[in-house]
Amino acid sequence: MARPAPVLGAFIDRYVGYRMVGFAPGLHRGLPSRHMTFIVGIGHTIDVIAHTDPAQSPGAYRGVLSGLQASNALIAHDGYQEGIGIELTPLGSRALFGMPAAELWDTTVESAHVLGPPGARLWERLQSTTRWSRRFAVCDEVLGDLVRPDRVVGPELTWTWQRIVRSGGTVRIGGLAAGIGWSRQHLTRRFDQEFGLRPKLASKITRFERARRMLGDAPSYSTIAQVAAVCGYYDQAHLNRDFAELAGTSPTMWLAEEIPSVQDEPGFAG
Repeated sequence: MARPAPVLGAFIDRYVGYRMVGFAPGLHRGLPSRHMTFIVGIGHTIDVIAHTDPAQSPGAYRGVLSGLQASNALIAHDGYQEGIGIELTPLGSRALFGMPAAELWDTTVESAHVLGPPGARLWERLQSTTRWSRRFAVCDEVLGDLVRPDRVVGPELTWTWQRIVRSGGTVRIGGLAAGIGWSRQHLTRRFDQEFGLRPKLASKITRFERARRMLGDAPSYSTIAQVAAVCGYYDQAHLNRDFAELAGTSPTMWLAEEIPSVQDEPGFAG
């Protein structure tokens, strides 16, 4: 893992290098997140067999780019996967791509179709680079050249998005509207136009993602009910309902089926 260059720091939280080798072929769930999906495959393509929008046909991608989503996708693998996940916030869509994140809501595209030649260049350079530190540097170089400081989300929506994320999805929508001097209805409309979803759903996804990460990292003696309480759910049943809606399964089943991957730590390959 690595943090991006300062010019990208307001838009990308981190890079995550992943490598999975020697597993049986299977499926991986792509779950809703506060980040847009931006993954560049190394070697094999990224084979999405079921998109978040069921009307979208399966596809194989060198680089996957999707907007925010409220359901899960299914990715097939043959036991080998390698690539870089770019944790792009929806605040970065305008700065890097010149479009609001709403234009990619619930949609998956080949990243080069949005980035143009820089997207193809990013994929090509990563194929011939083996050291993780250099791979992250390539991402900085290519993506840093895309940033336009004049193409940014307005301060009111930037503040609102950041407050939702920092609260773990527990902040009240009325309080957000009051914080920027807008009515709740105006905030909801403008937020939806920019990000593709309403603040209430963004909060639900943010809370779910926090719980999902905690469940994956929690020691064996921690319970789902304890995670639910920490993350602001009314009770475990509330967490179970959100999991069923957003992940298409229960927390217990997700933990049982999720295939571990090997993530290289900074410096692992230089």
